[in-house]
Amino acid sequence: MAAIECCRTAALGGHVYHCSKCKRDCYSYHSCKSRYCPQCQNEQADQWLTKQEQLLLNVPHFLVTFTLPAELRPLARSRQKTVYNILMRTSAQALLDLTENRKYLGGMVGIISVLQTWTRDFRFHPHVHMLVGGGCLSEDGQNWISLRSPYLVPQIALARVFAGKFRHELKKAHLLKGIPARIWKQSWVVDVLAVGSGQTALRYLAPYIFRVAISNRRILKLQDGKVTFQFKDSRSKEEKIVVLPAEQFIHRFLQHVLPHRFIKVRTYGLFSPRRRHLLQKAKGLVGVVVEKTAKQQVVSAYPQTLACPHCKTPMEYIGKLPRIKVAWTGRSP
Repeated sequence: MAAIECCRTAALGGHVYHCSKCKRDCYSYHSCKSRYCPQCQNEQADQWLTKQEQLLLNVPHFLVTFTLPAELRPLARSRQKTVYNILMRTSAQALLDLTENRKYLGGMVGIISVLQTWTRDFRFHPHVHMLVGGGCLSEDGQNWISLRSPYLVPQIALARVFAGKFRHELKKAHLLKGIPARIWKQSWVVDVLAVGSGQTALRYLAPYIFRVAISNRRILKLQDGKVTFQFKDSRSKEEKIVVLPAEQFIHRFLQHVLPHRFIKVRTYGLFSPRRRHLLQKAKGLVGVVVEKTAKQQVVSAYPQTLACPHCKTPMEYIGKLPRIKVAWTGRSP
């Protein structure tokens, strides 16, 4: 919270510019670079998007979403690092097991997995989004196996395998005590959606990787100790308004701060760093997606020239502003 409070203020230092026409000085303050700040990390998101687009193959892609049942969310909230790791690991293994089964595909697919812990109205809702290539590399690495149907794998079968693996890992971690037995008998929610080349799905995921839940433009008003923000309902597609006391808003925000050094983006199968040689073979067999990369950022050793906010005249760079020491450490993913 201290990092976000200090972001783009004099506490972090910055640069001074002078407008010769208006005779005014203007200040450009540094950002906090925290991965939870709603106004930072735009450049990092663009760089990540460009890098991930280079992994995509010239095949149909699917967005697979694994949702943790509501009864398990209190456990996830109290044991975040353990349960989040289990969630990401078991969801990936469930998908890899089914796709490696010759009944469905019979080879290795590529997976980009992203943990997300919030709903559009900011509530605690742990789930994993996976971008998966439609098709796989054969066991001998010599052939590409295309989909036999418009579907990747059956959702019901995938959900059952996922639930079984999740229960097994909780048992190994000694976390099964107190969990109702009915949870393992009910249907778990796994959604498999075709997303074409996969680039649109990557653009959807990118902003959420380098910031948490909400951006400044969604916050409409701060008044009388209350925060008013808007969100689009995923079912009705209508814009809705939420008004929360400031303390409750901060509570919802802090629920989504991940454990220190937790890796929320992981790759499996062909996209795993250890198997990039197999990915190169797959690219040789099916080609790659035509790149439509995000805007490229040009990094200079000197601050960029800014236009005066009053008269739009290019301003002259004067010098640096000193940084004020604060008790926090900004972290990137």
